[in-house]
Amino acid sequence: MDLVLSQFTKLFPEINLALGAGIMVFARLIGLMQFAPGFNRKEVPTIARLSFALIMTVIMTSIIKVPPPPAHTSIILCIILNYLFGALIGYITNCVIATITAGGDMINTQMGMSSAMVMDPTSKAQTSIVGNLFTLLSVIIFMSVGGLYWLIEALLRSFDIFSVYGINIPLEKVINMDYLVLLTSNIFVVGMQIAAPVLLATLGQDIILGTISKTAPQVNVFQMSFLFKPVMGALILTWILPVLINVITDYITSFSNIF
Repeated sequence: MDLVLSQFTKLFPEINLALGAGIMVFARLIGLMQFAPGFNRKEVPTIARLSFALIMTVIMTSIIKVPPPPAHTSIILCIILNYLFGALIGYITNCVIATITAGGDMINTQMGMSSAMVMDPTSKAQTSIVGNLFTLLSVIIFMSVGGLYWLIEALLRSFDIFSVYGINIPLEKVINMDYLVLLTSNIFVVGMQIAAPVLLATLGQDIILGTISKTAPQVNVFQMSFLFKPVMGALILTWILPVLINVITDYITSFSNIF
Protein backbone atom coordinates (compact mmCIF):
# COMPACT_ATOMS: atom_id res chain seq x y z
CA MET A 1 0.00 0.00 0.00
CA ASP A 2 2.85 2.36 0.83
CA LEU A 3 4.39 1.59 -2.56
CA VAL A 4 1.12 2.41 -4.32
CA LEU A 5 0.80 5.71 -2.47
CA SER A 6 4.38 6.67 -3.18
CA GLN A 7 3.92 5.91 -6.88
CA PHE A 8 0.63 7.83 -6.91
CA THR A 9 2.31 10.99 -5.63
CA LYS A 10 4.94 10.70 -8.32
CA LEU A 11 2.47 10.08 -11.15
CA PHE A 12 -0.10 12.66 -10.07
CA PRO A 13 1.74 15.41 -8.17
CA GLU A 14 -0.94 18.04 -8.78
CA ILE A 15 -3.70 15.83 -7.40
CA ASN A 16 -1.58 14.97 -4.39
CA LEU A 17 -0.88 18.68 -3.79
CA ALA A 18 -4.58 19.53 -4.07
CA LEU A 19 -5.58 16.76 -1.66
CA GLY A 20 -3.05 17.89 0.93
CA ALA A 21 -4.15 21.50 0.64
CA GLY A 22 -7.81 20.47 0.80
CA ILE A 23 -7.27 18.70 4.12
CA MET A 24 -5.72 21.84 5.62
CA VAL A 25 -8.44 24.12 4.24
CA PHE A 26 -11.12 21.75 5.54
CA ALA A 27 -9.54 21.78 9.01
CA ARG A 28 -9.48 25.59 9.04
CA LEU A 29 -13.11 25.72 7.94
CA ILE A 30 -14.16 23.29 10.67
CA GLY A 31 -12.39 25.42 13.29
CA LEU A 32 -14.14 28.54 11.99
CA MET A 33 -17.58 26.92 11.97
CA GLN A 34 -17.07 25.60 15.50
CA PHE A 35 -17.18 29.15 16.93
CA ALA A 36 -18.53 31.49 14.23
CA PRO A 37 -22.05 32.88 14.76
CA GLY A 38 -24.70 30.95 12.91
CA PHE A 39 -22.54 27.93 12.18
CA ASN A 40 -21.98 27.08 15.85
CA ARG A 41 -25.70 26.77 16.58
CA LYS A 42 -26.83 23.25 17.42
CA GLU A 43 -29.99 23.92 15.43
CA VAL A 44 -27.88 23.62 12.28
CA PRO A 45 -27.51 19.88 11.47
CA THR A 46 -23.98 18.52 11.55
CA ILE A 47 -24.40 16.97 8.11
CA ALA A 48 -25.32 20.40 6.72
CA ARG A 49 -22.24 22.02 8.24
CA LEU A 50 -19.94 19.27 7.00
CA SER A 51 -21.47 19.43 3.52
CA PHE A 52 -21.04 23.20 3.39
CA ALA A 53 -17.44 22.89 4.63
CA LEU A 54 -16.69 20.27 1.98
CA ILE A 55 -18.13 22.42 -0.81
CA MET A 56 -16.25 25.50 0.37
CA THR A 57 -13.06 23.42 0.65
CA VAL A 58 -13.28 22.45 -3.02
CA ILE A 59 -13.92 26.06 -4.05
CA MET A 60 -11.20 27.60 -1.89
CA THR A 61 -8.62 24.99 -2.82
CA SER A 62 -9.12 25.88 -6.47
CA ILE A 63 -8.82 29.62 -5.74
CA ILE A 64 -5.86 29.91 -3.39
CA LYS A 65 -2.30 29.19 -4.47
CA VAL A 66 -0.84 26.50 -2.24
CA PRO A 67 2.91 25.88 -2.42
CA PRO A 68 4.27 22.37 -2.02
CA PRO A 69 4.70 21.32 1.60
CA PRO A 70 8.21 21.86 2.98
CA ALA A 71 10.36 18.85 3.69
CA HIS A 72 9.87 17.09 7.02
CA THR A 73 6.49 18.79 7.57
CA SER A 74 4.27 17.27 10.24
CA ILE A 75 0.84 16.85 8.68
CA ILE A 76 -0.85 16.34 12.06
CA LEU A 77 0.67 19.55 13.44
CA CYS A 78 -0.42 21.51 10.37
CA ILE A 79 -3.98 20.20 10.69
CA ILE A 80 -4.12 21.20 14.36
CA LEU A 81 -2.71 24.67 13.68
CA ASN A 82 -5.14 25.27 10.82
CA TYR A 83 -8.03 24.23 13.05
CA LEU A 84 -6.85 26.59 15.81
CA PHE A 85 -6.39 29.45 13.35
CA GLY A 86 -9.93 29.02 12.03
CA ALA A 87 -11.26 28.77 15.58
CA LEU A 88 -9.48 32.04 16.44
CA ILE A 89 -11.27 33.86 13.61
CA GLY A 90 -14.61 32.40 14.70
CA TYR A 91 -14.02 33.34 18.33
CA ILE A 92 -13.24 36.97 17.47
CA THR A 93 -16.48 37.12 15.47
CA ASN A 94 -18.44 35.56 18.32
CA CYS A 95 -17.29 38.35 20.67
CA VAL A 96 -19.51 40.74 18.69
CA ILE A 97 -22.55 38.55 19.37
CA ALA A 98 -21.60 38.14 23.05
CA THR A 99 -22.12 41.89 23.52
CA ILE A 100 -25.76 41.66 22.43
CA THR A 101 -26.26 38.60 24.64
CA ALA A 102 -24.92 40.51 27.65
CA GLY A 103 -27.54 43.21 27.09
CA GLY A 104 -30.27 40.57 27.05
CA ASP A 105 -28.95 39.05 30.29
CA MET A 106 -29.09 42.46 31.99
CA ILE A 107 -32.69 42.95 30.86
CA ASN A 108 -33.60 39.46 32.04
CA THR A 109 -32.13 40.12 35.50
CA GLN A 110 -33.83 43.50 35.85
CA MET A 111 -37.18 41.97 34.87
CA GLY A 112 -36.91 39.61 37.83
CA MET A 113 -36.60 36.50 35.66
CA SER A 114 -33.24 35.29 36.90
CA SER A 115 -34.78 32.03 38.04
CA ALA A 116 -36.22 31.38 34.56
CA MET A 117 -33.16 29.86 32.88
CA VAL A 118 -32.97 27.56 29.89
CA MET A 119 -30.31 25.15 28.69
CA ASP A 120 -28.47 26.48 25.66
CA PRO A 121 -27.28 23.50 23.60
CA THR A 122 -24.70 25.66 21.81
CA SER A 123 -22.79 26.84 24.87
CA LYS A 124 -23.93 23.86 27.00
CA ALA A 125 -24.71 26.22 29.87
CA GLN A 126 -27.72 27.80 31.54
CA THR A 127 -28.75 31.02 29.78
CA SER A 128 -31.50 33.53 30.39
CA ILE A 129 -34.61 33.61 28.24
CA VAL A 130 -34.16 37.21 27.10
CA GLY A 131 -30.43 36.66 26.58
CA ASN A 132 -31.13 33.67 24.36
CA LEU A 133 -33.69 35.74 22.44
CA PHE A 134 -31.14 38.50 21.87
CA THR A 135 -28.55 35.94 20.79
CA LEU A 136 -30.85 34.52 18.11
CA LEU A 137 -31.84 38.03 17.03
CA SER A 138 -28.21 39.14 16.70
CA VAL A 139 -27.30 36.02 14.71
CA ILE A 140 -30.18 36.66 12.30
CA ILE A 141 -29.11 40.29 11.88
CA PHE A 142 -25.47 39.23 11.46
CA MET A 143 -26.42 36.91 8.62
CA SER A 144 -28.76 39.45 7.02
CA VAL A 145 -26.16 42.24 6.84
CA GLY A 146 -23.68 39.96 5.10
CA GLY A 147 -21.82 38.37 7.99
CA LEU A 148 -21.45 35.11 6.07
CA TYR A 149 -19.62 36.89 3.25
CA TRP A 150 -17.40 38.69 5.75
CA LEU A 151 -16.37 35.38 7.26
CA ILE A 152 -15.61 33.82 3.87
CA GLU A 153 -13.60 36.88 2.84
CA ALA A 154 -11.69 36.82 6.12
CA LEU A 155 -10.97 33.14 5.67
CA LEU A 156 -9.67 33.68 2.14
CA ARG A 157 -7.37 36.49 3.28
CA SER A 158 -6.19 34.36 6.18
CA PHE A 159 -4.30 32.10 3.76
CA ASP A 160 -2.11 35.08 2.82
CA ILE A 161 -1.34 35.71 6.50
CA PHE A 162 -0.89 32.11 7.60
CA SER A 163 -0.19 29.52 4.92
CA VAL A 164 -1.74 26.07 5.09
CA TYR A 165 1.62 24.50 5.91
CA GLY A 166 2.73 27.18 8.36
CA ILE A 167 3.91 26.24 11.84
CA ASN A 168 3.98 29.71 13.46
CA ILE A 169 0.68 31.58 13.77
CA PRO A 170 1.37 35.35 13.37
CA LEU A 171 -0.88 36.61 16.15
CA GLU A 172 0.28 40.20 15.71
CA LYS A 173 -1.18 40.17 12.18
CA VAL A 174 -4.41 38.46 13.19
CA ILE A 175 -5.35 40.12 16.47
CA ASN A 176 -5.38 43.91 16.59
CA MET A 177 -5.07 44.81 20.26
CA ASP A 178 -7.14 47.97 19.84
CA TYR A 179 -10.04 46.00 18.38
CA LEU A 180 -9.60 43.24 20.96
CA VAL A 181 -9.85 45.73 23.83
CA LEU A 182 -12.81 47.41 22.13
CA LEU A 183 -14.64 44.12 21.64
CA THR A 184 -14.18 42.93 25.20
CA SER A 185 -14.99 46.29 26.79
CA ASN A 186 -18.11 46.65 24.65
CA ILE A 187 -19.57 43.53 26.25
CA PHE A 188 -20.45 45.64 29.28
CA VAL A 189 -20.71 49.15 27.82
CA VAL A 190 -22.86 48.39 24.76
CA GLY A 191 -24.78 45.74 26.68
CA MET A 192 -25.70 48.40 29.24
CA GLN A 193 -26.75 50.79 26.47
CA ILE A 194 -29.01 48.15 24.93
CA ALA A 195 -30.60 47.35 28.28
CA ALA A 196 -30.84 51.01 29.39
CA PRO A 197 -34.55 51.59 28.48
CA VAL A 198 -35.72 48.56 30.44
CA LEU A 199 -33.34 49.34 33.31
CA LEU A 200 -34.63 52.90 33.61
CA ALA A 201 -38.27 51.81 33.40
CA THR A 202 -37.88 49.18 36.09
CA LEU A 203 -35.88 51.62 38.22
CA GLY A 204 -38.75 54.10 38.06
CA GLN A 205 -41.12 51.29 38.97
CA ASP A 206 -38.98 50.42 42.01
CA ILE A 207 -39.09 54.05 43.11
CA ILE A 208 -42.89 54.11 42.83
CA LEU A 209 -43.26 50.82 44.71
CA GLY A 210 -40.86 52.07 47.38
CA THR A 211 -42.95 55.21 47.80
CA ILE A 212 -46.11 53.09 48.12
CA SER A 213 -44.47 50.90 50.76
CA LYS A 214 -43.66 53.98 52.84
CA THR A 215 -47.08 55.60 52.53
CA ALA A 216 -49.09 52.37 52.84
CA PRO A 217 -47.05 49.77 54.77
CA GLN A 218 -49.94 47.30 54.71
CA VAL A 219 -49.51 46.85 50.95
CA ASN A 220 -47.30 43.86 50.09
CA VAL A 221 -45.00 45.63 47.65
CA PHE A 222 -42.60 42.69 47.47
CA GLN A 223 -45.20 40.45 45.83
CA MET A 224 -46.44 43.26 43.59
CA SER A 225 -42.95 43.70 42.13
CA PHE A 226 -42.94 40.07 40.94
CA LEU A 227 -46.07 40.82 38.93
CA PHE A 228 -45.27 44.27 37.57
CA LYS A 229 -41.60 43.92 36.67
CA PRO A 230 -41.93 41.18 33.99
CA VAL A 231 -45.02 42.84 32.50
CA MET A 232 -43.42 46.29 32.45
CA GLY A 233 -40.19 44.92 31.02
CA ALA A 234 -41.99 42.98 28.30
CA LEU A 235 -44.04 46.04 27.30
CA ILE A 236 -40.99 48.31 27.15
CA LEU A 237 -39.03 45.66 25.23
CA THR A 238 -41.85 45.26 22.69
CA TRP A 239 -42.10 49.03 22.30
CA ILE A 240 -38.38 49.63 21.68
CA LEU A 241 -37.70 46.45 19.67
CA PRO A 242 -37.65 48.21 16.25
CA VAL A 243 -35.14 50.73 17.60
CA LEU A 244 -33.06 47.93 19.15
CA ILE A 245 -32.91 46.14 15.81
CA ASN A 246 -31.48 49.28 14.18
CA VAL A 247 -28.98 49.72 17.04
CA ILE A 248 -27.81 46.10 16.82
CA THR A 249 -27.54 46.35 13.03
CA ASP A 250 -25.41 49.50 13.23
CA TYR A 251 -23.22 47.94 15.93
CA ILE A 252 -22.56 44.77 13.94
CA THR A 253 -21.97 46.71 10.72
CA SER A 254 -19.40 48.91 12.46
CA PHE A 255 -17.13 45.88 12.86
CA SER A 256 -17.32 44.78 9.24
CA ASN A 257 -13.83 46.18 8.59
CA ILE A 258 -12.16 43.75 10.99
CA PHE A 259 -12.90 40.80 8.72
